[in-house]
Amino acid sequence: MKKTLILAFASVLLLASCGNNKQKEENKQETQIETKKEKTMKAIHLTKEEFLKKVMNYEENPTEWKYLGDKPCIIDFYADWCGPCKAVAPVLEQLAEEYDGKIYVYKINTEEQQELAAVFGIQSIPTIYFCPMDENPQMAQGALPKSAFKQAISEVLKVQE
Repeated sequence: MKKTLILAFASVLLLASCGNNKQKEENKQETQIETKKEKTMKAIHLTKEEFLKKVMNYEENPTEWKYLGDKPCIIDFYADWCGPCKAVAPVLEQLAEEYDGKIYVYKINTEEQQELAAVFGIQSIPTIYFCPMDENPQMAQGALPKSAFKQAISEVLKVQE
């Protein structure tokens, strides 16, 4: 009787363990799928400190443009209250996904990062900088259509879709 109870209890534990492992494996697969979705590039909001590390350290080298990134980038100087900025935002998100792994899309809120806006002389928003790897950036102002962004990515950043 005692052996039968022990065997029955061991069987229940084994079955529960197998079911638990199956559940753990399913959870692990779901997590991997979610992680892949999260890795899809989105526009990256920068602070001054991040800008100095990822884009250009103008404090150490104020006279010469030296891009620090490992891929070309687009920098969007914007404000939350700006209508044209709101129109450009979804286009930049789409481009970040379409060119995932090929370019960075950075966003700088001029209200929160006033020093960055001043250093770059931002007087009109949106102001967009297209920063190739080994050349000076080119600037555009206003709400550009997606086709203009794609043309600049191809011609200025020298990146194909």
